[in-house]
Amino acid sequence: MADPARARKLAVRIREVVASALERGVKDPRLGMVTVTDVRVTPDLVDATVFYTVYGDEAERRASAEALESARGLLRSQVGRATGVKVTPTLTFIHDRLPDDAKHLEALISVARERDAKLAEVRRDARPAGDEDPYRRPRTVEEDLDEDLGDGIDGIDAVDTSGRDSGAWDAGAVGGRRVYPASPDGDPTTGR
Repeated sequence: MADPARARKLAVRIREVVASALERGVKDPRLGMVTVTDVRVTPDLVDATVFYTVYGDEAERRASAEALESARGLLRSQVGRATGVKVTPTLTFIHDRLPDDAKHLEALISVARERDAKLAEVRRDARPAGDEDPYRRPRTVEEDLDEDLGDGIDGIDAVDTSGRDSGAWDAGAVGGRRVYPASPDGDPTTGR
């Protein structure tokens, strides 16, 4: 295994050599406007993968791929002379789809922006069907204090000014129903 830093340096040197050889050395008419985008070398420095792009349509891409395959031996010998490594790496050419994918993503983003603009136009005059703010808000300390001091404690009524209980629980009632006095003296049985 070689040092990863050495593999990166070799990849950069191979990219430079292949790019200059394609510009000056390869005279194949099928070769279009080829740009070498990246080179990756295996850790044992035996294989190198050359990524490239071609300006043009699919037919020009296929023709350039055929031209690169036919010039592989020439390019490998130039890489061997320029790098001076013990074993010249084999070259594999792969069309780099990254620029095409980036164009596709840009098109999708522009479509999404157009849809967002249309949706914002529709929403501009829209009003909510229910409350303006349908979400619950956390309670504040002041609200809790107001509730605790407002009506008294649950199940017990406040005592009126005369000192009598204004309402009482009927111990014999089913389910703990509240019985209110019907007479002024507080007897629940009178006045029925």
